[in-house]
Amino acid sequence: MNHLKFSSTDINSSQWAIITGNPFRLDDMAKSLIPQGREIFWDREYRCWTGFFEQTPLLLASHGIGGPSISILVEELAILGIRNIVRMGTSGSIQEHVNPGDLVITLASVRLDGASRHYAPIEYPAVADPEISLALTQSAKKEGFTAHFGITASSDTFYPGQERYDSHSGYVLKHLQGSLMEWRQLRVLNYEMESATLLTQAQVLGLRAACITGIVASRHTEEAINEDIYPTVEANCITTIRNFLKSSGLKNQSLKE
Repeated sequence: MNHLKFSSTDINSSQWAIITGNPFRLDDMAKSLIPQGREIFWDREYRCWTGFFEQTPLLLASHGIGGPSISILVEELAILGIRNIVRMGTSGSIQEHVNPGDLVITLASVRLDGASRHYAPIEYPAVADPEISLALTQSAKKEGFTAHFGITASSDTFYPGQERYDSHSGYVLKHLQGSLMEWRQLRVLNYEMESATLLTQAQVLGLRAACITGIVASRHTEEAINEDIYPTVEANCITTIRNFLKSSGLKNQSLKE
């Protein structure tokens, strides 16, 4: 393949992948999910570990930032035989009741990206797999984590697309000014940058996909990210995913049999 230089044999013909943006996050993920696993690939933003979660082969992979980057990973994972994908990441809250340290499991995404339009027209919904998403929500709540299940705004850019003014110019294009308030009024929970591409692409390709993110900023009060909260939300996301995998039995099924 063009980017992932390994075969389905190298990943034990796994049908499950847990993916995340930051390649350095895979170290903690591997310790928890596949402690006997091994790293098989790392080039650019794409880093991959393979191993077994209990008796089932599992792939861990990083995708970098944004829709174009994650679209490459998902496309090539599908070629390798992956049929079930859970994305773990971080995001910023839009709603007052969604606080730093909380988790968000995405029901569907507002498609503010461009990459998903190369897979389906804008009228096509970016929706998560309901079975996986509900199970992740239940897993988080059983651990006592505050978890929200709802709609995510998925933007191509971190600054203007999320109406941030802490940029070099401090300027946001007119058609984006007021967009944060609009999404808040429409009960969107959070901003992130990959779920629209992932969820649209997965539906088109006949995959099952879900997205869980930890809140590291409250856009209701300020634009700054709370760096100190990262270890907590990342650990809580990993715990939630681990318990989900344990309870789900890693059902190897896709939307299109």
